Amino acid sequence: MESAEIRRRWLRFFEERGHTVVPSASLIADDPTLLLVNAGMVPFKPYFLGEVKPPAPRATSVQKCVRTPDIEEVGKTTRHGTFFQMCGNFSFGDYFKEGAVKYAWELLTGSQADGGYGLDPEKLWITVYLEDDEAERIWHEVIGVPKERIQRLGKKENYWSMGVPGPCGPCSEINYDRGPEFGVEGGPAVNDERYVEIWNLVFMQYERGAGTSKEDFEILGELPSKNIDTGLGLERLAMILQGVPNMYETDTLRVVIDKATELSGVHYGASDDTDVSLRVVADHIRTSTMLIGDGVTPGNEGRGYVLRRIMRRAIRNMRLLGAGGLVIGELLDVVIKTMGQQYPELLEDRRRIETVALAEEAAFVKTLKAGTNILDTAVTDTKATGSTVLPGDKAFLLHDTWGFPIDLTLEMAAEQGLSVDEDGFRRLMKEQRDRAKADAQAKKSGHADLSAYREVADKSGATEFTGYSATEGESTVVGLLVNGVPAPAAHEGDEVEVVLDRTPFYAEGGGQLADTGRIKLDSGAVVEVRDVQQPVPGVTVHKGVVQVGEVVLGSAGYAAIDVTRRRAIARAHSATHLTHQALRDALGPTAAQAGSENSPGRFRFDFGSPAAVPGSVLTDVEQKINDVLARELDVHAEVMSMDDAKKQGAIAEFGEKYGDRVRVVTIGDFSKELCGGTHVHNTAQLGLVKLLGESSIGSGVRRVEALVGVDAYKFLAREHTVVSQLTELVKGRPEELPEKISGVLAKLKDAEKEIEKFRAEKVLQAAAGLAEGAKDVRGVALAAGQVPDGTSADDLRKLVLDVRGRIQGGRAAVVALFTVANGRPVTVIATNEAARERGIKAGDLVRTAAKTLGGGGGGKPDVAQGGGQNAAAVPEAIEAVERLVAEAA
Repeated sequence: MESAEIRRRWLRFFEERGHTVVPSASLIADDPTLLLVNAGMVPFKPYFLGEVKPPAPRATSVQKCVRTPDIEEVGKTTRHGTFFQMCGNFSFGDYFKEGAVKYAWELLTGSQADGGYGLDPEKLWITVYLEDDEAERIWHEVIGVPKERIQRLGKKENYWSMGVPGPCGPCSEINYDRGPEFGVEGGPAVNDERYVEIWNLVFMQYERGAGTSKEDFEILGELPSKNIDTGLGLERLAMILQGVPNMYETDTLRVVIDKATELSGVHYGASDDTDVSLRVVADHIRTSTMLIGDGVTPGNEGRGYVLRRIMRRAIRNMRLLGAGGLVIGELLDVVIKTMGQQYPELLEDRRRIETVALAEEAAFVKTLKAGTNILDTAVTDTKATGSTVLPGDKAFLLHDTWGFPIDLTLEMAAEQGLSVDEDGFRRLMKEQRDRAKADAQAKKSGHADLSAYREVADKSGATEFTGYSATEGESTVVGLLVNGVPAPAAHEGDEVEVVLDRTPFYAEGGGQLADTGRIKLDSGAVVEVRDVQQPVPGVTVHKGVVQVGEVVLGSAGYAAIDVTRRRAIARAHSATHLTHQALRDALGPTAAQAGSENSPGRFRFDFGSPAAVPGSVLTDVEQKINDVLARELDVHAEVMSMDDAKKQGAIAEFGEKYGDRVRVVTIGDFSKELCGGTHVHNTAQLGLVKLLGESSIGSGVRRVEALVGVDAYKFLAREHTVVSQLTELVKGRPEELPEKISGVLAKLKDAEKEIEKFRAEKVLQAAAGLAEGAKDVRGVALAAGQVPDGTSADDLRKLVLDVRGRIQGGRAAVVALFTVANGRPVTVIATNEAARERGIKAGDLVRTAAKTLGGGGGGKPDVAQGGGQNAAAVPEAIEAVERLVAEAA
């Protein structure tokens, strides 16, 4: 049974039993405590926490998930993978234990002809929580599982919570016996490799308090409404139904292994080491494809770093397998074709996915070269100290800064006769992970901070937003916080957060900045609103200061936004939509939105592009936008189903979370996007759009910045003034400016070359005198001294080599010259062959001199360069070089 069919059967089974089918959420988690969705229940978390009312009592989904804590184990075990699909069925206060157990057993053991998976009931083993008598009774008495195939386990294995105060409860896991070839008998309590877990049923029936670990927390009592959260690993079930020994040989991964085999020439099964590399490639390429498909781009932080790391591990393993050249494109093609059966959007977005991935592969090939150079220097420095162990901090630097895998560092160091301080490297990696965990834990504690907002939502419902059609209106204070704490009243000067039952204020979101304005209460109190946010869905919080009087919970009043600011932001937001469409028209669908910020009179727009956008293209884009403004196109918004929006061709932003009903903003026949922001009514209201330029903000992501309306006019007015001043200076017409200014710059460049030539000649004239004045230091001719300040490093190097060449007679010679450039000392030191035969190396001398100068340096035995911070220490550095020459001679 193919993976796509497993997915179809799951959704059909539960839909037929009254469950609402929920499409997989994006891998980009809509949760501040997570980088990526790592479990099937994550999109349902607000329902379980009571933040949002569930849209239906029953739901089912097949959720895309990514987990990377065990990334080093990928390929080594049968079950570790970074990407997986979690099939889930959920009950919010509807059916509970018996219902969940019955559904699970029916689907797993039902015949394939009747829509089930057709597993042999005799091969299924059950685990329940140690104290969960009810679950054991259901499995034995209702389902008929023999007691000898039901095992009780402790909190560590069979109890679930989110790790913070909130819902929790016992679990029951369904395990499949794969037979004696996978290990000893005895059930999952003895051997979880043979008895592999395929389905976990979580019975949320209790509320937990704070604790110190997964197993150490207090149970506060039963939940008023009991919930069900289950998860079946699609890949694990596919492994069983397809009769393969591990998840890597299932249909969606084996095809990638086969392609990697074709590209590398290494057959799967040839050796354990190459098999691990092939499995790593298959897993990581699939994960990379899914992440890029959901809008993640490679970077050095957050989810971008996760993507970059797994991509580079895949590329590195292909190199280890012997594949040369660029390979990502062909591997991606296989993944997109295979996974596209389940996620058609991959097929639709193929071009953008490939563009991002190919750019990262090309960048990493360059990184490999740069990292190799850094490693070579580290090896040279290590050998110079007489050590045979490369320091752990060097390996960590290569890994953390250059993306150099530790296995590559180990291999290349070994080739040069060095081992690596792996303990030191692991310690630094652990420190980094510990810092990340501490940050994540600190973020998790934020759940407690949201309780006040959730309480307002429970009592008063969601805030009604009136701002699409109104800029002011009557409202009532239904929530009030002073300095972050709920309060019945607030006084003049207090920092407050006010929740209204209805509001014209737009809360920051979708790239649009928040409205500002005032709330005037019937009592005469006034709150100046400086920011508006939605900390929990549906609750709009107005942050500001009480300017006059006393604000009391329950007070009626009048809320009014700053209309001038709103209109300026609306112009910027509509201009962003026009820019997005114009860029897509010019560059293709790869120019998908990756972020934006719409502020009064200006905006920035981030989009996917593997390279800089040519100036001529930006000019065409700008002209196209302004042509649309002149066409006076109407702008209108309509709420519709997501399916209808897709049918109409509406563009959605990657990473955004959308509900079943979406708002579509249409600008004439030019643009159609999903958007919850505020806009102009007609493009003529924008007046003018001026693109200021574009730049890179990360691998494969560019940013355009622009001005709109009056701000754009003011910018052009300033530009006109500057042009007028320049035409006056060069005595020419505006259209002649480029040619005339180019001529002036060319003359200036020629003059600088003449000056540089004169300076170099003057410096080199000193060579003969320096060579003749070389000092004899125990049989070594030492020419050391300071040349005039301002001498460039290149000229200093030429002078040193010239002086070295003038010292004749087969004498051992060392030339060490110093200068001060831009307030900082620089030194270049060279040795001839005779000096090197006596053990005198330029690199050693430079390190000593540079250390004296308060800096560093290095190079080869014949010539080296360094510098520092302390120019006053040059005489001392010269003396240090002379002492070292004397000792070595």
